[in-house]
Amino acid sequence: MRAGLIRKLFAAENMVKKDDIKGELPGTREIYRDLIKIAFPSVIEMVFMSIIGSIDTIMVGTLGYQAIAAVGLVGQPRMLMLSLFFAMNIGVTAIVARRKGEDSPEEANRTLRNALVLIMGITVVVMALVIPFSRQLLTLAGAQPDTIERSNTYFRILAWFLPINALTMCINAAQRGVGNTRITMYTNVTANIVNVIFNYLLIGGNLGFPRLEVAGAAYATGIGFVTGFLLCVFAVFRNRKGNAFLRISAFDDWRLKKETVKSIVKVGGNAMTEQIAVRIGFFAYAAIVANLGTEAFAAHQIAMQFLGFSFTFGDGLAVAGTSLVGQTLGQKRPDLSMIYGKCCQRIALLVSIVLAAIVITFRYPLVGIFINGNDPANVVPYSLAINLMFMVAAFQPVQMSSIVISGCLRGAGDNLYVALIMGICIVLIRPPLTLFAINVLNFSVVGAWASSLIDMCTRLTLMYLRFAKGKWQSIKV
Repeated sequence: MRAGLIRKLFAAENMVKKDDIKGELPGTREIYRDLIKIAFPSVIEMVFMSIIGSIDTIMVGTLGYQAIAAVGLVGQPRMLMLSLFFAMNIGVTAIVARRKGEDSPEEANRTLRNALVLIMGITVVVMALVIPFSRQLLTLAGAQPDTIERSNTYFRILAWFLPINALTMCINAAQRGVGNTRITMYTNVTANIVNVIFNYLLIGGNLGFPRLEVAGAAYATGIGFVTGFLLCVFAVFRNRKGNAFLRISAFDDWRLKKETVKSIVKVGGNAMTEQIAVRIGFFAYAAIVANLGTEAFAAHQIAMQFLGFSFTFGDGLAVAGTSLVGQTLGQKRPDLSMIYGKCCQRIALLVSIVLAAIVITFRYPLVGIFINGNDPANVVPYSLAINLMFMVAAFQPVQMSSIVISGCLRGAGDNLYVALIMGICIVLIRPPLTLFAINVLNFSVVGAWASSLIDMCTRLTLMYLRFAKGKWQSIKV
């Protein structure tokens, strides 16, 4: 009976109605093999980047928990700065995936070229708006007197690397659209290894390099960005004479084409609404938590390292869902798009249960990696971080499933619905609920996380209902 139940849940033929089948279905093993082929490099990439990010925090943590809080405060303002590019890249991935399914490499490459040109123009505007007002932005984000100087230094240095970062993200988004997740894995893993090496050299001033502390961490990140950019540019330019689907050259036609830009704006524009709303909501949420004090925010940042680590698994699976859903819809096979989406969800559920068990079982040594609980100065942030690990565990199945389903919807071009739900939940539900939990119920940082979990559960429910109805299968891109 148990084997029959497992087959019912995981067999590909059980994931689509017989009346909706449009042709021969691949076997269950082949379906999961296709998913893993794309998802595995992406998951490895995302997990490795998360680990590197945690190492970054650990290295900064040698300067004290105030330094952890200072660097953490930069997170949401920086994500707000990148929100336009995240949105455009969602459009690039969805469109390139659809063109891959239609076997139209010229249109896919034109999409990439036009997106790169648009990004160059947008970065100039964003930098002109953000850099002069960085201090005010960080103060709004909740920076305290003991963190503002370090936060401002870290943020301004990273802002100057924005063009390199944004262009790299765009090329990698196109590579994911055609399923080239192995290339993006190599690019980002190498870039982050370089980041860690220069962290060691510049934060503490080792091997004859200057001791730059938080500024050193920012420069190390920037050097990593440059490394990633050079690698991903080489990957698309070297394919000029090969058979790769994505291949561009300096001698191509780089002029903006109305129809191509219109497609990017159509898909990316809805995602832009989502990204701006999400970043404003996260910005407000982070500011509320930051105002609880440096100790509480440091504990929050430590717990976020583990939530971010688990997020990477869902994000890697979502990349596979986005790519395969887009490609199968381009092939006029909505039945396969439904199957791939549901299989991604099944894998996500299994992974999330394992991660939740690990987080609860090893919470003490995991938190101890970032902060010494035996140091009297760290007692409060250490204890708070331990308590938050239970919330991190509770997040696992909800967060991962939500990420995967929304990724599948984006692959179909259903960005408007995703944007609407994300905006409602993160802007209209999370911040007010967090204020209520902190100021009325006096639940402090744990209350903030509980509010965030309620937001995530709401998102998952609404995303799942949308996916199950299947209207996204008829969207034109």
